Amino acid sequence: MYRYNIFHILLPIACLIGLFVVYQAWLKPTYFPTPPPGQLDAVMEGAQDAPPEPRRDGPQELELKQTRLIDPSVVPKTTHHELLETIRDEIEKGNIQTAETKLADLPASIADDNITRPYLSILWNNLGIQQEKHDGTVVSIKAFKKAASLDAKNPVILLNLAHAYWELRDPAMTQEFLEQLVTLAPNEPFPHLALADLFQGRDQLGEAAQHLDHATARTGKDPAMQSYLRTVTAKVRGTEKSEARLTSRDSAHFTVKFDGEADQTTWTAVLEILEDAYREIGQKFGHFPSKTIVVVLHAKSTFQSATGSPMWADGLFDPVLGRIQVPVQAALTDRVWLTRVLRHEFVHALLHDQLGQAGSVVPTWLNEGLAMELSGDRWSDLDQIKKQEFTLIPLPALEGAWGGLSGDAATVAYLEANSAVHYLVDRFGMHRVQDLLAHLKAKQGLSAAMQSQLSLSYEQFQSRWVDQLQQHGKKG
Repeated sequence: MYRYNIFHILLPIACLIGLFVVYQAWLKPTYFPTPPPGQLDAVMEGAQDAPPEPRRDGPQELELKQTRLIDPSVVPKTTHHELLETIRDEIEKGNIQTAETKLADLPASIADDNITRPYLSILWNNLGIQQEKHDGTVVSIKAFKKAASLDAKNPVILLNLAHAYWELRDPAMTQEFLEQLVTLAPNEPFPHLALADLFQGRDQLGEAAQHLDHATARTGKDPAMQSYLRTVTAKVRGTEKSEARLTSRDSAHFTVKFDGEADQTTWTAVLEILEDAYREIGQKFGHFPSKTIVVVLHAKSTFQSATGSPMWADGLFDPVLGRIQVPVQAALTDRVWLTRVLRHEFVHALLHDQLGQAGSVVPTWLNEGLAMELSGDRWSDLDQIKKQEFTLIPLPALEGAWGGLSGDAATVAYLEANSAVHYLVDRFGMHRVQDLLAHLKAKQGLSAAMQSQLSLSYEQFQSRWVDQLQQHGKKG
């Protein structure tokens, strides 16, 4: 029986994004003074002792607010003192629109004044944080950019802007920007995490490992975080070493690595399949990867040992390294199999690229179902199962990891994921599915996201889908 990979679900959440989430949840303070760069270390050291942010239902529900307020209590003693004080009060009261309008309408002379200019940047920064709470990063990033334009040397403001860039995967988060941030905030782990992610995306694993080391050294008195970072660093370095002997071939959007024994026909076929998937699935889904995707081809005999995957896995997408990994078992004699696996794992890579740090909140049944639906794969074994008697697993039970499922239950899980997502797309359209994913990315719960985007409760969706599944089963 052909089985899709579920190994990537079983991997520990040990990717850089996860590190970033945990780091933010543990170290985020409420207010910061606006220190010169040389004094930021002392501020950060004080933040280490702050109590952790409250957690909701497990690591998938961590509070992801990455922003820091700056104390606006001292208003410059100028002729504009009263006006600036009024705007400050509006921000603190949560009157976002009023405050933004007043800030935007300020005379240019205030922004040109060396005394009021830094304070204006603080107001824009704190406005951005209020916008973040109410409307998300898409709205708040404009305020953070404005704040940074008024004070490009304030490390707190630039950290807030960097976090917004990170969440939105904004191309403005360049190596130059992050290196400037490292200079301004030398003891902050986050710029090094972001640089590691940047280098990892370029397949420069040595440079990525170096910045992971820097991040580890800057996590303060947190042995769990340091251990976590060292584990990921070891994996990056191990991958760099193991892949050193591999040959690489590039296409427009992929880098394929393979043992030197692989012939040209194999990797040419792989690149053709991947580029077709890029165009077709990207257009269907309405999103294209923001960076080159690395695909590693393993010999069948070494695939499990090289990747740590179970014997039944036909491929995997590794979110730690952002790699698709597949065994090239009879790749040319079974092109249908090769196409299935590559397209399926490409969808996982595509979702990972689009959702970023929020990818872990997407239910497994939705993630796997989208991989099956978008890749165009109709698993023939599933059609046979539909005609048999089996016990449905409630969708809420399939939101988390599937590692504890038996072989039969896993097969049913894939059947349900395939069927539920097919019903979702067929009934509501891919555009509505994208809206649903956007709300999940914004940390809205699945039940609330379904209600707002589908005008159905989670229970109603499941009930209607089950009715259709049973009707099709009878027809079969």
